[in-house]
This record gives sequence, C-alpha cells and structure tokens, in this order.
Amino acid sequence: MSIPTWATYQSGLEFVKSKSSWINKKRPLTQAIRNNQTIGRAHRIYFKKMPNISKTKSRIINNQIIISHPDSLDFSDKQVQSVATKASIKALRQQAQSLLPQRLDILSKTYLLPYRDIQIKQLTRRWGSCDQNKSIVLNLFLIQLPWELIDYVIIHELTHTKHLNHSLEFWNSLETIKPEARQLKKLLNKYHPSIIST
Repeated sequence: MSIPTWATYQSGLEFVKSKSSWINKKRPLTQAIRNNQTIGRAHRIYFKKMPNISKTKSRIINNQIIISHPDSLDFSDKQVQSVATKASIKALRQQAQSLLPQRLDILSKTYLLPYRDIQIKQLTRRWGSCDQNKSIVLNLFLIQLPWELIDYVIIHELTHTKHLNHSLEFWNSLETIKPEARQLKKLLNKYHPSIIST
C-alpha cells in the first residue's frame, strides 16, 4: 500500500487506522512449521532436539529438511521457526528451479507464445510477471499450488508476451487457451505467496 503523492503522511496514517480491522482480516495467518510437514512437492521437514548444541542449524539431505535445535527450545520457538522458514524457502527454490522452467517451456511451445528468459524469485505479493522484453519471473512459492493453478499463472504470464496489460484483448487471448481462466483467478486469490501449511 502506498500514499498518493498529493496526500499528506498524516492523512495516510489516519486512513490506515480507520481501515485497520479490514487490513488485519486480509493479512495472511502465519502458522508455525510443524514436524513432518510437507514442504512443496518433494520435501518433508523434521525437527530434532539436540542436547549438546547452542544454536539451531538446518540441513537439506535428499528430500529431507532437518532442523537441529537445542533441547531447551521447542520447535515453535521464534528462532527455531526462523531457521526452519529459511531452510523451507531454500527447498522450495530448488523445487521451483527444477520444475517451473520445464513447465513454462512446454506451455510456451504448446500455445506458440515465445518468451525470452525466466527467473525464479521470492515475491511477497505476486505469483509472476512479464516485462516488455518477454522476460518472465515466477514466484518460488508457486511450486506449492495445484498444477492447474501453476499452469494458469504460467499461461497468464505467457499471454502478457502478446498483451502487456489486462485489457479485453488480453482476457480474450487468455480465455481462448484457458476458458476457465476467471474461475482459476478466483481460486488463486485464496492463496498467498508464503509457505503453505499442508
């Protein structure tokens, strides 16, 4: 959220205060990462209490994320959760970099929508973007979603290689490929770019 250039800082603060209950409802609920939780498509996370360590550490071995923490701390401790979050994002990045470019390439060739390059990034608000050079960015958190929503986001961004806006022409092109695009958009709005608890 930003303040319009013509508005004062004080009026911006007053607006935020007046809308605080609405803002709090729209904020995603952050849940603690739990033991044996699935992270994305390929990893599981495990918390291990260790008697002789003073600092929480993480390791990713094959498809396991192992969080070793002092036995004086619970897995829900803020510091333990911080390490678990960073390790989970690292695992999601690995999965996204492995799978999303392949899927983008397949859909690009299937629908004859060429792109220039792809980057996988950690975004806080958007699932993807496409610029005027046909460079596509996909959010690493996307890898957690059902494949129909991943495909929707990818095709949405590929359609921007032809229409760099959300005009009627854009939606007509998108719905030619995905007639259910508007329903998928509504379904996508139920998710927030973050670690999804499964």
